[in-house]
Amino acid sequence: MNGIHDDSRPIFQQIAEKIEDDIIEGRLSEESQVPSTNQFAAFYKINPATAAKGVNLLVEQNILYKKRGIGMFVAEGAKERLLEKRRHEFYEQYVVTMLREAARLGISTGQIAEMITASTRNND
Repeated sequence: MNGIHDDSRPIFQQIAEKIEDDIIEGRLSEESQVPSTNQFAAFYKINPATAAKGVNLLVEQNILYKKRGIGMFVAEGAKERLLEKRRHEFYEQYVVTMLREAARLGISTGQIAEMITASTRNND
């Protein structure tokens, strides 16, 4: 478990995002058990209710489900749902914002494509 505690966002959201990242990156696979809220609380030195709020957020999104008396597990199809969610967020946060700013600056979509292509070549 990597660190959390980005002061700009609530801790429960950071817990949920950490679990999402573990699912997307393959550290947690479908039907695998996630750490308990008590484990999150002990590891991050936070209130168990805060950890539970993060876990329950993912339950509401059908990313995790509860096996009564056993714990929380990654739902079937969770990775694909998360990837779709993150792609949409990427589009809204970066692409739409970039296109708006480009329009203000008089940069065409063709010029943007050239910039991206040049940047990609420079990083290879």
